[in-house]
Amino acid sequence: QMRLVESGGEVVQPGGSLNLSCAASGFTLDAYAVAWFRQVPGQERVRISCINTDRSTYYHKSVNGRFTISRDNARNTAYLRITRLKPEDTAVYRCAADPLCASFDSEFNYWGRGTQVTVSS
Repeated sequence: QMRLVESGGEVVQPGGSLNLSCAASGFTLDAYAVAWFRQVPGQERVRISCINTDRSTYYHKSVNGRFTISRDNARNTAYLRITRLKPEDTAVYRCAADPLCASFDSEFNYWGRGTQVTVSS
């Protein structure tokens, strides 16, 4: 099966950092762009970041420089580092893969089920 599985989400205090992982299986991730989304109950899903196969990157303005997306094709994995975490970062973080970051969200072929990030003191 072609799958994406996120990991790394946990409960963390404000100001802390987390490293989220998006591991692909059943397909080779180096041929795909990878995007990170976050979803909060009752709110619209938001694309936080995306990294293309050429490693060009895109970030939502709301992340204010605190998020860094990367990829390690040898590990068939993409990452999202979040620093200076705020309570409003609390959400389910999901990754998705598609040939291009320029694709509409609905065009992304593969989606993970998400990992929960909770920022609380």
